[in-house]
Amino acid sequence: MKLPLCLALCSTAFAASAQTSTPSGPLVEVRAAATSPVNIAPSENFTGVARISSPFEAKPPARAGGATVSFEPGARTAWHTHPLGQTLIVTAGVGLVQQQGQTAQAIRPGDVVTISPNVRHWHGASPESPMAHVAIAEKDNGKSVDWLEKVSDNDYLAASTSTGLLALSPAVGASSPAGQSALAERSMTKPSNGSETLTAKQQAMPLIASFVSVSDMPKLNAALNQGLDAGMTVSESKEILVQLYAYAGFPRSLNALGELLKVVEARKQRGVQDALGREPSRAVVTGQELLKVGKENQTKISGGPVRGPVFDFAPVINQFLQAHLFGDVFERDNLDWQSRELATVGALAATPGAEAQLRSHMSASLRVGLSAAQLRQLTELLAQRGDPEAAKRAVAALQQALAAASKGKT
Repeated sequence: MKLPLCLALCSTAFAASAQTSTPSGPLVEVRAAATSPVNIAPSENFTGVARISSPFEAKPPARAGGATVSFEPGARTAWHTHPLGQTLIVTAGVGLVQQQGQTAQAIRPGDVVTISPNVRHWHGASPESPMAHVAIAEKDNGKSVDWLEKVSDNDYLAASTSTGLLALSPAVGASSPAGQSALAERSMTKPSNGSETLTAKQQAMPLIASFVSVSDMPKLNAALNQGLDAGMTVSESKEILVQLYAYAGFPRSLNALGELLKVVEARKQRGVQDALGREPSRAVVTGQELLKVGKENQTKISGGPVRGPVFDFAPVINQFLQAHLFGDVFERDNLDWQSRELATVGALAATPGAEAQLRSHMSASLRVGLSAAQLRQLTELLAQRGDPEAAKRAVAALQQALAAASKGKT
């Protein structure tokens, strides 16, 4: 009798143990990215625009947690430490990481960065490329990070030049006013992604502009959503639509701004928190100084002084171009010149009869740092998602611009 009783007791104990050790609920959970909110990183701990998405936190007894952090060009964390260290896995773009007192290091997709406990450091995007990484850290007594002071512009510029991510003349010190000016100039006129392809954000810009030009509101709505999903800020979106009044007219510009307002409000209702972006960081001059600055910008973008019979016949039109378009508008640094040209080319390509201006702005796009490959991609986007006739006009203009460039003509 003892053996059967023993077996019965063991069997009962095993069953009870199995019941108590089996967790309730699913053992493997998948949280779709679409259900996770995207939040703007707090300005007290970040410089520039960074977005935090797909946050996660392991269940006890595990202590790990983290999120995906996406940085716009020039954005970075403040100095900070982690009580139990941190791991970064770079997923996109080009960025920087620096331990205090050590040389900064460039980071690229696939790189894994291991940061020891209580080490002062910062990380962020390069001046000319966005960067995204997954950040993982463990909590110690409920705390995973200690935030410190922000990284100064001088320290960031020095780190960028030391890694070769921002090349300055040896005669220009990173902390000098000239160095700061060089950073601002490059941000306006150099390619923003350092590659031969348009970023997802850049791809939306000519499409938005082309749909504004033909007042196609349903397609404009979709393109605006595409741009915001790709990281375009509300400020950048507004700036494109404001600039387009000069190419598509005030009525279409105003209608497009109204459509953007609807898009932003609808996204808020869905829980999407789009980055507002920044306003222009420098004051625009007025009077004769504005005319002078506008003429300088026009000359840079056009490849030389703008002259011709039309301007001789009606010189006031060139004054308006210089003072307002190339002065008031192009001096606003919340949108770089590559983005402005992408939008302008998209608008003009969609406008029959503006072939001469389209060819001129194709050449201007090359001058401000867009590559021939990127502009070919633009024509393909117009063919696939815009108007085939607009794409044909863009292809012809690009061919003419490249032929002129090969002969040294502007």
